Amino acid sequence: MGDAGGTDESRWARVLLKLSGEAFAGDAGYGIDGGIVSAVAAEIVQVRTTFGVDVAIVVGGGNIWRGMTGAGAGMDRAQADYMGMLATVINALALQDILEQHGQPTRVMTAIHMAQVAEPYIRRKAIRHLEKGRVVIFAGGTGNPFFTTDTTAALRAVEIEADVLLKGTHGGTDGIYTDDPRTNPDATKLDEVTYLDVLNQGLRAMDSTAITLCMDNDLPIVMFDLLASGSVPALLRGERVGTLVR
Repeated sequence: MGDAGGTDESRWARVLLKLSGEAFAGDAGYGIDGGIVSAVAAEIVQVRTTFGVDVAIVVGGGNIWRGMTGAGAGMDRAQADYMGMLATVINALALQDILEQHGQPTRVMTAIHMAQVAEPYIRRKAIRHLEKGRVVIFAGGTGNPFFTTDTTAALRAVEIEADVLLKGTHGGTDGIYTDDPRTNPDATKLDEVTYLDVLNQGLRAMDSTAITLCMDNDLPIVMFDLLASGSVPALLRGERVGTLVR
């Protein structure tokens, strides 16, 4: 585990946090909202200092470019996905900068080689960074088109032997519901569901590839509202936040 001394006990020793690109955009819906990224970074630093847990992060790129949007407009899907992977690098570098302004050592590792700005993703090196107390941000998706950043998060979490995948949502949704709570007032929140429930009932969580990968490797997922202040520390303390998938 990382060498930052924590005083509180965490229910997990190593976590992978999935941040959606849209969350970085704030109310504007696109671009990067510095205030939001700073608030997220401050919470990550708090988790590191309070609990001493290893923190890895996978960032999306939907605030800059979504591959599915390009494909829907007639663009070649693979080409559009590569553009989306580059968008995640922009978000990763922004998050790295703000984390380091807070005094947190950080490394960005990309699945697509771009040696001038980030390290290439090497599994054993990523684990070593975590053991040294650095926050590791994984960018560039899996390096392959046709895979979402949710699947990247599941893959990287399994690779680094994380204890849990924390998926931070945006838009005020604080977990998994029976329907979209923004359009259906009768939708009810589910505190805990199984992987098969998510797959069979088509619940709004992660894509089926990501869910299946977590299921095959017994990796629990927690979906929670990223922008609700204090949610990550509360999760680590063992409080019921969001929806647990296992």
